[in-house]
Amino acid sequence: MATTTLNGVSIAYDDIAPPGPAQGVILLLHGFASNRNEGWRRTGWYGAFERRGFRVIALDQRGHGESVRSHDPADYGRPTLAADALALLDHLGVGRCEVFGYSMGTRTALQMAVDAPDRIGHLILGGVGGKLFDPPRPGASDAMAKAMAADDPATIDNEMLKSFRQFADEQGEDRQALAAFTAAESPPLDRAAMGRLPMPVLVVAGARDDLAGDPEPLAQVFPYGKAVSLPGCDHFSAIPHASLKATVFDFLDGLLDDDFPPFE
Repeated sequence: MATTTLNGVSIAYDDIAPPGPAQGVILLLHGFASNRNEGWRRTGWYGAFERRGFRVIALDQRGHGESVRSHDPADYGRPTLAADALALLDHLGVGRCEVFGYSMGTRTALQMAVDAPDRIGHLILGGVGGKLFDPPRPGASDAMAKAMAADDPATIDNEMLKSFRQFADEQGEDRQALAAFTAAESPPLDRAAMGRLPMPVLVVAGARDDLAGDPEPLAQVFPYGKAVSLPGCDHFSAIPHASLKATVFDFLDGLLDDDFPPFE
């Protein structure tokens, strides 16, 4: 594990070289209430990419893991998270790489792609689908913030909120930081800019992922989008599943669709 100061805050990250010559570089962006160790190492992604000859870079996004844990919502927001990720690539001397975000991490990945499309070869969006563009449910952010700040998780009525809270507790996350993260304001995703992205994009989610919805409508936004639904998986079970790993590597190997532009 290493830490560095990016955009004025401390960011923890891993930079793992493969045993032999690198076949590529992958940046991994974890989901809400997770961190790089839980989201990627424990679920087998570090090892899977290492065996494929990839240099693996993963960071703890602000408010998570071992990175800065501010309790001020102004220190968060999607553009800020994307700026941190791009600054980390600059810090490590990486010009262009593959980017894989899961759940909340997909939003960071999308912002990176819109802000710096030349920096991304393949874009992988996991645990997300057509619901990405649904209008926010009134009070949803406030409810998540209250769930994170609650003294006793037994007082949380909503089962999904309770599961996120329990997950945060299991990881030893700073719940007040997560509450601030949830309260942060971000501009709407630029759908028109997403429709101009030049790289191949994989949108993949579990068939039982009620948080994501069907990946196909989101994939259709991109000029070179591909949707895959994983049978039997939900939002939480998909990320460690072998079927997701197989799908991601097939995508990177160019096996999912011959309509993508040549990758250089």
